[in-house]
Amino acid sequence: MNKYKSPSLTVDGILEIDGKILLVKRKNPPFKDFWAFPGGFVKYGERTEEAVVREVFEETGIKTRVKDLLGVYSDPERDPRGHTVSIVYVLEYIEGSPKGADDAKEARFFPIEEVKRMNLAFDHGTIFRDYLKFREKR
Repeated sequence: MNKYKSPSLTVDGILEIDGKILLVKRKNPPFKDFWAFPGGFVKYGERTEEAVVREVFEETGIKTRVKDLLGVYSDPERDPRGHTVSIVYVLEYIEGSPKGADDAKEARFFPIEEVKRMNLAFDHGTIFRDYLKFREKR
């Protein structure tokens, strides 16, 4: 098959409701007990837009749809498990209340000002700052 080493593909979702951002507390290493945007690995044969909706639902119980593409994050050092590339989407709320499930210990909404002061997992601090710039342009 593929004889070349390739990065893994992941997705992350940003959901904002009434000035609050949805985050999950990670259940497993790396970054166990750190807060992060919900997301995870894309399954073979799955579109990234489907993967982010699935991952957010699995981890939080909230149904969403893709609203916009925030960006692609590909720093080979972003994940200590190995090179991952994350496609980050801005999501639109459909229904549900946050509850931690799957590999998320907890899920809840935080005021934007509080998220600004948090030490988020992976490169999610950078992603969050990019989201704030994106949001200003809207």
